[in-house]
Amino acid sequence: MKTTNLFLILILLSTTLFAENGSELWLRKKATSNVNINCSKSSATIQIALNELKNGWQGEDGATIELKIVKDKQLKADGFRLNKNSIQATTDAGLLYGAYEMLRRQHTGQEIRNEVINSDYNLRLLNHWDNLNGSIERGYAGRSIFWHGTDSLEVSENDLKKWKEYARANASVGINGTVLNNVNASPSVLTTPVLERAKAVADVLRPYGIKTYLAVNFASPEVIGGLETADPLDPEVKAWWNDKVKEIYALIPDFGGFLVKANSEGQPGPQNFGRTHADGANMMAEALQPYNGIVMWRAFVYNPSDEDRAKQAYNEFMPLDGQFHENVIIQVKNGPIDFQPREPFSPLFGAMKHTPVMPELQITMEYLGQSVHLVFLATMWEEFLKSETWQEGAGSTVARCTDGSIFNQKHSAIAGVANIGLDDNWCGHDFAQANWYAFGRQAWNHSLSSAQIAEEWIKLTFGPDSFNDKEITPEFEWNLAFVEPVKNMMLESREATVNYMMPLGLHHIFSAHAHYGPGPWWAPPGMRKDWTPPYYHQADSLGIGFDRTAAGSNAISQYHEPLATQLGDVNMCPESLLLWFHHLPWDYQMKNGRSLWDEMCYRYDAGVKQVRTFQQLWDKTERFVDPERFAAVQHKLTEQSMNALEWKDACLLYFQQFSKLPIPYELERPMHNLDELLKRDKVRVRRSQ
Repeated sequence: MKTTNLFLILILLSTTLFAENGSELWLRKKATSNVNINCSKSSATIQIALNELKNGWQGEDGATIELKIVKDKQLKADGFRLNKNSIQATTDAGLLYGAYEMLRRQHTGQEIRNEVINSDYNLRLLNHWDNLNGSIERGYAGRSIFWHGTDSLEVSENDLKKWKEYARANASVGINGTVLNNVNASPSVLTTPVLERAKAVADVLRPYGIKTYLAVNFASPEVIGGLETADPLDPEVKAWWNDKVKEIYALIPDFGGFLVKANSEGQPGPQNFGRTHADGANMMAEALQPYNGIVMWRAFVYNPSDEDRAKQAYNEFMPLDGQFHENVIIQVKNGPIDFQPREPFSPLFGAMKHTPVMPELQITMEYLGQSVHLVFLATMWEEFLKSETWQEGAGSTVARCTDGSIFNQKHSAIAGVANIGLDDNWCGHDFAQANWYAFGRQAWNHSLSSAQIAEEWIKLTFGPDSFNDKEITPEFEWNLAFVEPVKNMMLESREATVNYMMPLGLHHIFSAHAHYGPGPWWAPPGMRKDWTPPYYHQADSLGIGFDRTAAGSNAISQYHEPLATQLGDVNMCPESLLLWFHHLPWDYQMKNGRSLWDEMCYRYDAGVKQVRTFQQLWDKTERFVDPERFAAVQHKLTEQSMNALEWKDACLLYFQQFSKLPIPYELERPMHNLDELLKRDKVRVRRSQ
């Protein structure tokens, strides 16, 4: 009887040990060694650093480490000096970041040597598109971790626990700011009860070096303030914002500032009153300036007009360069349209020389398969950050034009639209966690390669203690059989997605169903043209693509030379962006000798094959992964494979109506017919309405 009970207990312990739901992210617990830590200063932040080192130490058993606040001109505010026996910084937060860096290197087998490590961007923020009712716009991982409704603002123990786990994850990758709510902001976010809950969040985030920000509605003085106008030049409006800012800082002394979406997609703004974006942003900046707060003013603006949508943000903001106060930062999406699988960089990067410009990246995959598809976004962001703007000659990359190294500006910043929700694994897909991790790492150091980030994340998130076999596997075998192939899958995943969705510069050809699935045909009567796919692909009997050359919309003129000439010349334009800038005949000859039509067919087919390869690869990893996460990822890859096939068939069968050309016979035949796909899409649209 005793033997049987012991056997059952061992089974239960084994099940508990190996059960995984992804909730620990890349901070999974591992067996540790003892470490002695000396630090003469005490604070809540330093105590967190001490605890992390003690609970995660993988170095020499019994080693002694010194944490020290120093004066060092080589160190920025968040920077630190790291060596095997000490971490030095000028701030408490710097010591915390140094502790996480030391542990990351120990856990991933990277060398720890004497070096100074500073962040590239001063402000590294997550933008949550969370609504006060608990829903999340473009969120695919459950409901909000911050909000449960305006009638449920009381802070629970579960809230505090979740916020602490969230803060720890962010601090571990250097994220130091959080916007708690949707850019499509409810004016109610500035009411006192909601601000008191924001204070509770800020109190939890503060020891981890994270400042709290809020997205605000420009019409708030009218909606909740009782004023007759929100005109930014009206003295009563200015006074209302001054009083509101004073109230916020009384609750949250280190409040970071406001994020504003104005005169965009129906949101109110200064143009409602005949004023400019500079008028609106500066009014808020003046209210925040005494407290060192900032305004992040989004440049995502476009109006229904005959002007190419890709040109509108540049046309609207470039004339205002130099008119914004120094605590205003213009927040610009990475591309000129809207977080597409591939876009050229927005021409505003590098063009605005007298106003800080911050990149806005989307971690949540609104247009890349959401929480179903495995797409590692670090490769996209690396491509974007390393893009040459040529604004100040060679070397004027997007990264250097925004990190303060080219333009002398008080603030440098970068933002990522968060993919976080209440799902057990935080992000809806276990591999989507890698994008949260990657954003933090690239925001800290934009020179890191996607390969290094992927390898770090794999080693931190999986490991020998999660193996689904009883045998001890040597580390070299784990690296060869798991780390390397999974890393390669991650590095290929974004290009695979571009191939099966929108190759060769095609863009915005989604179904109307929540930006998920193909819909190159979608153009209901009366709909704004720039909300429909045919506006972007321009397919007809003569060819396909959007002409943005001087003969077309002339969007190329917004880029600096020699880039403008390169993009405008069909022979020099990168083939990955060919149909973004050119409308070309179906028989146009590509560099590999294929016709444009045939190359499209091959790209779509390649994307489907790549995802099927991912399925095969993941199946081979079963003995290296806990059963729970293995099965979850396997299920997602199966669905992604079916989605990829639907994308391929839908787009090729639809565009074939214009090309009148056969799909190359050596490629797999379509598994659907176009009528079926059109009917399926109509059903999805009806269900989403």
